[in-house]
Amino acid sequence: MAKVNIVRPGEGEILGSGAHQIRILENGEHTDHRLGFAEVTIPPGTPSPLQHRHAQHDEGFYVLAGTFRFTVGDDHYDAGPGTWVIVPTGAPHTFANIGDENAVMLNTFTPDLYVQYFRDFKAMIDSGQPVNAETMKPLWKNYATEISNEYAS
Repeated sequence: MAKVNIVRPGEGEILGSGAHQIRILENGEHTDHRLGFAEVTIPPGTPSPLQHRHAQHDEGFYVLAGTFRFTVGDDHYDAGPGTWVIVPTGAPHTFANIGDENAVMLNTFTPDLYVQYFRDFKAMIDSGQPVNAETMKPLWKNYATEISNEYAS
């Protein structure tokens, strides 16, 4: 029999510290790895990830608080609370908190491939490595992700 999983406030795997954190709500364990789900909190002034695209998973973003600016290729979209953004496989994207307060979103990964990426990214930061195109390329390669501002053909 399948068991229901309940994650209450303050529970889940916490990656990051202070105002910048990712709380893993579903690591794929309860969905046969079809879905990963996280709550992401980003303080204002945090640099956005390099624009990138995924070759093996779709990514969804539901904004709970603050305002995120999503960049898709050359286009920019501001997204406040209640906004849903779906980024299909192959679409370039990045995002940033453009407000003056913490911004919070729910983030989905189908399949759950990117949950482990967040753990590996935290380990990279904890080791003191800088975050730039050269350090990100090998990490992203492990997760079928590449730096790009163009749609995959």
